Amino acid sequence: MHILLTNDDGVYAPGLRALRSELLKLGKVTVVAPAGEQSAVGHSITLLTPLLVQEVVDDSGSAMGWAVEGRPADCVKLAIIELLKDEPPDVVVSGLNAGSNAGINVLYSGTVAAAIEGAFFQKTSIAVSLEYTKPKPLDFPRAAGYARRAIEQILAQPQSEGALFNINIPSLEKGPIAGIRVVPQNLAAYRETFDRRIDPRGRVYFWSGPDFGCPDPHPDTDVSALAERYITVTPLQFNMTRAALLDEMRRWKLSI
Repeated sequence: MHILLTNDDGVYAPGLRALRSELLKLGKVTVVAPAGEQSAVGHSITLLTPLLVQEVVDDSGSAMGWAVEGRPADCVKLAIIELLKDEPPDVVVSGLNAGSNAGINVLYSGTVAAAIEGAFFQKTSIAVSLEYTKPKPLDFPRAAGYARRAIEQILAQPQSEGALFNINIPSLEKGPIAGIRVVPQNLAAYRETFDRRIDPRGRVYFWSGPDFGCPDPHPDTDVSALAERYITVTPLQFNMTRAALLDEMRRWKLSI
């Protein structure tokens, strides 16, 4: 099995390195990831500037893949169309992200966007994120072990082309993992804050605050299960058509 590994934290992120070590137990792993931090860029792609590419090596000096001066979605697109066209990946894995991507965070996440891009190309694609509760070194190696076991079990099941999954691992600081649960995405709006400041020239600016939480974690969703210390697995889709409204809208008889 050939696994394409990417992320949005950058090719040198410890989460990617830890997950690569675990995924090598499942097959060949090729990394194509952003050269630098690309968190919360969503599914943006690069159109007006070149996508510079540089080969990268692991700690032993062995070839690992490529760093791309672009977005996470760029990396997957470029990998499948150009860099790996002679040996296409069977699976796309994005992570291991520093910070959970549950609830509506899925819409902002570069980690999830990279997995969605893989699904566009009809590859089974999996995004993996690790929750953290305070800024401190995260235990990525242990979390990567949990991630690999979850990924292995998903891949053992029959998959439709372009199957897409989102995995979140609870903060390991809070205690033992309770298990794995398959749950839907929480759709409740998050609570956000902005710190209003004045720069030295008297201009107003705002800094996004760290208090970004879900005040309504509906039961039996990814947000609530994560809080209960479960690894969450959510099947996703990128078809955003509101199918239930189509027939009604056709009766509107819209015209020019």
